Amino acid sequence: MADILCGEDPEPSERFPAGPLFVPVRPGPSGCVARIFRTPLGDRTAVGFTSESSLIATLGPEQAWIRFAEPALRALTEPLGIATVTVDPQFTARPASPARPARAARRACPVRPVNPVVPAPAPRVG
Repeated sequence: MADILCGEDPEPSERFPAGPLFVPVRPGPSGCVARIFRTPLGDRTAVGFTSESSLIATLGPEQAWIRFAEPALRALTEPLGIATVTVDPQFTARPASPARPARAARRACPVRPVNPVVPAPAPRVG
């Protein structure tokens, strides 16, 4: 069987780390959760951008993000059955639900404690 040259293959045969990426996130029950997108064919994919300006141009200034290395993003999404990482997608579909209130562009996703401490109710007097 002949080896496929990378120039003939639409996707390279070997994975090359993209380096630190700006990964879009959303609030989750335990802090930040990486947003998962779909390819034009409907497959799920993790997404990362090589620059903040690229992320803002594609997803808007209100999109929260965190920095992840490409191998770490793959390791995070592989247990979910997502083997593809798309770097610097050129366009995305608009969200189906109404937009949430705008957030600052550089604001990170707020981290919430897993088990927040709740004060006991005050004793009732007579």
